[in-house]
Amino acid sequence: MRMADRTEWRQVAERYAITTLGGLICGVSINAFYVPHYMLSGGIAGIAMILHYLLAWPIGLQMAILNIPLFYAAYRFMDKAYFFCALYGMLIFTAAVDATSFLTARPAVDDTMLAAIFGGLVSGIGSGLVFRVNGSLGGTDIVAMLVKKYFAYNVGHVTLGINGVLMAVAAFLFGFKPAMFTLIAMYVGAMTIDKVIAGFNTKKTVLIVSDCSEQIAAAIMKEVGRGVTFIKGQGAFTREDKKVVFVVVSLTQMAKIKPIVDATDPHALMIVQDAVEVLGHGFTLPKYRD
Repeated sequence: MRMADRTEWRQVAERYAITTLGGLICGVSINAFYVPHYMLSGGIAGIAMILHYLLAWPIGLQMAILNIPLFYAAYRFMDKAYFFCALYGMLIFTAAVDATSFLTARPAVDDTMLAAIFGGLVSGIGSGLVFRVNGSLGGTDIVAMLVKKYFAYNVGHVTLGINGVLMAVAAFLFGFKPAMFTLIAMYVGAMTIDKVIAGFNTKKTVLIVSDCSEQIAAAIMKEVGRGVTFIKGQGAFTREDKKVVFVVVSLTQMAKIKPIVDATDPHALMIVQDAVEVLGHGFTLPKYRD
């Protein structure tokens, strides 16, 4: 087997392994934090949880049944690699939800606010792991992707709209208090997903405008060990051509750049911005693509 083939198979195996872990974590979060406090998850899981609270039907089994028409549409209109990974993720997730239902008898925490915070945190970790490898746990993820593909709507807006309807139904059936705690859990979950996808590895992009660009760049490459790019610039008032220094660094490396710039040119203009994710040589390479 060629090296490229082995690498591809290893990436596929890693993708499914991480999807398995993410699905298990999300299943635990529903039973350990959400169900004991009558909170909801988003999308299909939220619908299944409403019916569970009203009729005591198994949540995981309902999710699997509700996902059938969605996966039929996904099989017809979506990429097949995405379809099979999403199908696997959905089966793992639904099985994990029913397999860990015993956790509802012993809630992880008694306080509803703590349950909302930690439920959102745990579910966000699980979902973030899955999204990080371009996987899916089914449900409204598929609806959002189909709507984006054929109607050009933003995925986040579609998901927000669906969850907004669920919150309105939950508030009507169970009161505003559980719905508000659910919103807290969803917010914490969304923030956690962003962090997990970015890998807790936020970088800084630095732009430096100086008359000593060559010296600053040389010092950064020597002392910090990061590559530097020159961007051609021109002063609007002086019309002088300038070399703008552009570099992407970690937080610890950022602490080394400031003294370099200050010592080389105290009058330099330095702009520092957050870079949520950096892909490419010297940083994280994109591995999971359909």
